[in-house]
Amino acid sequence: MSLLEPALAARDNAYAPYSRLKVGAAVRCPDGSIHVGCNVENAAYPEGTCAEAGAIAAMVAAGHREIVEVLVAADTPEPIPPCGGCRQRLAEFAAPDTPVTLAADGGRSERTTLGALLPGAFGGGYLPEPRR
Repeated sequence: MSLLEPALAARDNAYAPYSRLKVGAAVRCPDGSIHVGCNVENAAYPEGTCAEAGAIAAMVAAGHREIVEVLVAADTPEPIPPCGGCRQRLAEFAAPDTPVTLAADGGRSERTTLGALLPGAFGGGYLPEPRR
């Protein structure tokens, strides 16, 4: 199953009264399960939640810990990438070679990888071991 349809359905439910930029995201896990999220803004803008963060939260809540594919769909004329924070969130659960599709209105899309979007990602390997 394509990630586009679930991401678009999530995007339709986005709550974006301040930015007026609706975004939906879908992530696929190794078992084929798909988890979606949409951006949710609030009056204390920019204290909302990004679509990618919502999809990751849904994935984790379902008991999964690995992403093998990502699609981000925005209601824009050109594809837009995830913000820096969401790139880092994706890097927590996906490898640098994980495919990322950026989709826009009118069927326009670009395909890239997480590593191309976030070269030199910070990871848990940089943290010291916990003290015992």
